[in-house]
Amino acid sequence: MGSTEQARKSAYERLGGDDGVRALVERFYDIIEQEEYAEELHLLHRRGFGVAHSREEQFNYLSGFFGGPQRYVMKHGHARLKEIHEHVPIGPEMRDLWLRCMDQAIAGSGLDEDLAALLMRHLKAAAETARNQD
Repeated sequence: MGSTEQARKSAYERLGGDDGVRALVERFYDIIEQEEYAEELHLLHRRGFGVAHSREEQFNYLSGFFGGPQRYVMKHGHARLKEIHEHVPIGPEMRDLWLRCMDQAIAGSGLDEDLAALLMRHLKAAAETARNQD
């Protein structure tokens, strides 16, 4: 597939649709649950509705965020990150920890460098949008 044709595809399609997004989310939460450096993020998720709930909601959100089905919007009526995370204290350290875990998940996905860089650009912007503390 040529670079022009590849560029027309959504990140969702380039990831491999539902299967690719699901694999990325599962890898991300496995990192949160298993890596010592991610313990604070793991505890934060456990204090909410739990990691299993977060896995499903992040899959729903990222599907639409990357250009696929708008599952999160269909379920909740919106996808506004500030509102979604208003009950969660997210400062620069937590934002950066989340991004570190996501970067590791993407790196372990075997994605091409261009797609990995594209995903991280979008995710960095999203993580900053969700930040609600200095």
